[in-house]
Amino acid sequence: MGRVQDKVAIVTGAASGLGRGCARRLAAEGARVGLTDRDVPQGEAAAAELGAPHVFRALDVTDEAAWIALVDETVSLFGRLDILVNAAGIAVWGDIEKVTLQQWRLQHAVNADGTFLGCQNAVRVMKTTGGGSIINLSSVAGLVADPNTPAYCSSKGAVRLLTKSVALHAARCGYNIRCNSVHPSFIDTPMVQALITRSEEPEKMKKLLENAAPLRRIGEVDDVAYLVLYLASEEAKFVTGAEMVVDGGLTAR
Repeated sequence: MGRVQDKVAIVTGAASGLGRGCARRLAAEGARVGLTDRDVPQGEAAAAELGAPHVFRALDVTDEAAWIALVDETVSLFGRLDILVNAAGIAVWGDIEKVTLQQWRLQHAVNADGTFLGCQNAVRVMKTTGGGSIINLSSVAGLVADPNTPAYCSSKGAVRLLTKSVALHAARCGYNIRCNSVHPSFIDTPMVQALITRSEEPEKMKKLLENAAPLRRIGEVDDVAYLVLYLASEEAKFVTGAEMVVDGGLTAR
């Protein structure tokens, strides 16, 4: 028996990076996974890699109607929803003097609004089917500030406190729904690789990111996916409203 055997999960941002890694790990431990993303070709490829009964559906996480339809279809298809992993997110580089209002709004729309809509719709159905686990991917940038990414920091900080509010509400109502946030630092994903390759000195940037953590390496996708798996499982049945850090010691300083 897997650690999440026969549970039903939705993972956003599942076409690549952390979302794809989380979907893969949940599927390997027995969950039936609905993968979602705006990138249809890569999302379909990710679902094909996992095979049946896992499915892919296109989703713009900023679209409320699309969220409602997705969650309702998931319940219709699988009978319930036990796990939601809000992994979709974007980052735009630019300090407070350079970031535009359009960039600010876009990052908040995807990172904060998308997570809000996911939580709202997960609670809507989980409370009627016995409960579940919501896992929101924030960032260490939601705990400590970075001078070059004010919009990203703000949106990920919003995810952190949204998570706690959802957790408290669900507990107060007796819904048996847990909600926790995960805060990675630099993980070997396409987002971080793009940050390295687009810099003026890629090797210097890579070394800088490695040395940001006291463990002196960039994290692996599974470093995050295994924590998500734990939070999704019954092993974490007394864990809610928590902020779980996966950063190689970066925020311990």
